[in-house]
Amino acid sequence: MVKSDSRDRERKRKQWVWIAAALAAIVVAIAVVWVPLGCQTKPCYCAQKYSGLVEDCCCDYETVDHLNLEVLHPLLQELVKTPFFRYFKVKLWCDCPFWPDDGMCSLRDCSVCECPQNEVPEPFKKQSSNTLSSDDLLCQDGNPQAVVDRTIDTKAFRGWAEVDNPWTYDNETDDGDMTYVDLQVNPERYTGYTGPSARRIWEAIYQENCPKYPDEEACPEKKILYKLISGVHSSVSIHIAADYLLDDATNLWGPNLTLMYNRVLKYPERVKNLYFTFLFVLRAVIKAKDYLEQADYNTGKPEEDIKTNSLIKQLLNNPRLQAACPLPFDEAKLWKSQSGPQLKDQIRKQFRNISALMDCVGCEKCRLWGKLQILGLGTALKILFSDNDSHDIGLTLQRNEVIALINLLNRLSESIKFIHEMGPAVEAVTHGQISAGSAEACRWKRFWSSLRLGRFTCLMVPWHRSCHQQKQGVGSWEL
Repeated sequence: MVKSDSRDRERKRKQWVWIAAALAAIVVAIAVVWVPLGCQTKPCYCAQKYSGLVEDCCCDYETVDHLNLEVLHPLLQELVKTPFFRYFKVKLWCDCPFWPDDGMCSLRDCSVCECPQNEVPEPFKKQSSNTLSSDDLLCQDGNPQAVVDRTIDTKAFRGWAEVDNPWTYDNETDDGDMTYVDLQVNPERYTGYTGPSARRIWEAIYQENCPKYPDEEACPEKKILYKLISGVHSSVSIHIAADYLLDDATNLWGPNLTLMYNRVLKYPERVKNLYFTFLFVLRAVIKAKDYLEQADYNTGKPEEDIKTNSLIKQLLNNPRLQAACPLPFDEAKLWKSQSGPQLKDQIRKQFRNISALMDCVGCEKCRLWGKLQILGLGTALKILFSDNDSHDIGLTLQRNEVIALINLLNRLSESIKFIHEMGPAVEAVTHGQISAGSAEACRWKRFWSSLRLGRFTCLMVPWHRSCHQQKQGVGSWEL
């Protein structure tokens, strides 16, 4: 009787083993069919990580991220909210010099709220006594020198200049068509401005004015303009996606992660160009340190003006920035060849054309932020690539140029912060949406790994000797 019971138990045990083996074979077959070939041979998706030196710059990605997060971004956020930096003078209504303006945006989010006269700081309305003609600025349009000096005349500020920037198209000294805009009331965000009109602007910029040269054919000078425009373009796209109209019916705004991935994060070059542009503009601010420290930030509000001066000094004299990234970009390496002066003049003309294209933008708010950021970039170019022979005059900047420069740096800083903090999550989530089934496939990979670890065996054959060890805590039951 005992032997009969023993034989029955042995027979049942063998039956269970065969059943378990059959089920395991079925699971393996399903896994092989369901898991895409890409997931069989490649690890599960991992978000892009940027490391090492930023190309053509003197700081690495990790340092930029930390300095921006802990030093630059907090200071810039406060600066752009002060009365001096929040009011920008701009021509909103301009005739496009290249083609008829047939793409005006009709959405309410395209419009700009202009400042009433009583809101504009009184000192902004007064004409500066320091008016210089373009002819008085030596070598601005003449024979530029090949060697760029890193220093700026330490006598610095002589009052706000009223002279046009040779790098930009707008006549900033003509107040007749200018209006003041409160940038805090008109944030850079989604406006609905899309389609042929918007595409035509970017096509004209890239195809006609800053083409992308092959790496093996281009010298650093030729690549700079493309990288700068690409960096600003990436930042604009990030701000549009970060503040997007998700539901027009309920006026629901929020981040559009898919758009951000498809426009910027999907392309590592665009992210790298954003970091490059940030360091380029930061270098211009640092180079103009003496001028900016002595500048007049008077808006008629003493307490606010004292705060503005203090924030500027904190930005320019931060010991962490000076220690970790004292020279974000080295402009002295450029324009040293025989063709340097001609190349600089060519790039200046191309950038002027790009600034003129901002008059063709068929959306008021887009035009506002396009003009501001292009003027800010033109100011950075003016500071870094000013000619040696102009030292007897020294650096001269308009009030509007400084406002644009700091606001551009803040825009880039916000974009860098968003990529650093949210980029990996955006990439991971969006990649899962774009590659349908990839997340499921990776779960099957982990399940298949569990088979090799013997966990499935323990589920089906609990009396197996390896399962006793797992129950004691040596293994894990979670897949």
